[in-house]
Amino acid sequence: MECIFCRINKGEIPTKFVHQDDDFIVFPDIAPLAPTHLLIVPRGHYPSLANLPLDKEYLAGKLMLLAREIAKKVGVDKSGYRLVLNTGRDGDQGIPHMHLHLLAGRHMSSQLG
Repeated sequence: MECIFCRINKGEIPTKFVHQDDDFIVFPDIAPLAPTHLLIVPRGHYPSLANLPLDKEYLAGKLMLLAREIAKKVGVDKSGYRLVLNTGRDGDQGIPHMHLHLLAGRHMSSQLG
C-alpha cells in the first residue's frame, strides 16, 4: 500500500495545498497541534531524513528555506514558529515519508531550554 503523502501528491486524496512546486507540496495537518500546523512534504518518496540520498541533499536546504517562505506567506514569520522533523521510531515519526511540521499561532513551550 502506497503512503498517504504519495497519494496526496498524486491527487488521489484531495487536500487544500498552501504551496506546490517541483520538489514539495505544503498542506494543513489533519490533526493540528497549533492554530497553524502545516506539513511540508517532498514530492519524492524518502522514508525519512536518514534515507535522503546524498545526491538529493539540496532538498534539505530547500526544505528549510521553503519553511521560511511559507511562514511569511501565512503571516506567522514575525510572531514566530516551530519546525519539527521527526525521524524514525524513536523520533516519533508517524508516517514513513520525510516531512517537516510548521507549527505557529500560539506560544510553544520547550523542554529543551
